[in-house]
Amino acid sequence: MAAKTADAGLEERWRDILSVHARTMCEIDRVLHPHGLGASDFEVLDILVSATPEEGGQCRVQNLAGRVHLSQSALSRLIGRLEKDGLLERSVCAEDRRGVFVTLTRKGRDLHAEVLPLQREALARMLGG
Repeated sequence: MAAKTADAGLEERWRDILSVHARTMCEIDRVLHPHGLGASDFEVLDILVSATPEEGGQCRVQNLAGRVHLSQSALSRLIGRLEKDGLLERSVCAEDRRGVFVTLTRKGRDLHAEVLPLQREALARMLGG
């Protein structure tokens, strides 16, 4: 009986986490939509903003995939859309021709700076309690 209770508690906590995540992503989507971004778009921009100068301000798509909670194909489509919108640029890795780098453009950096307070406010509202 105790095992069932423990399992039920774990399951309930897991569902609570998923619920908070879903509500938070929806709220971030809502506040960023007028700026042409969604929560996942913002996550990619936010990760790229933090790319170190030693890396040339760029990030391998493979490394992004490990940090953004999207499938490889969904991430590829998202990167293609952000590139089409002029927010980032793709380039092939010189050392490993299979590797692809993404780098923020000036437009991408400016948009990130503009919406960063909105995303952080949404996080505070949803997670602050």
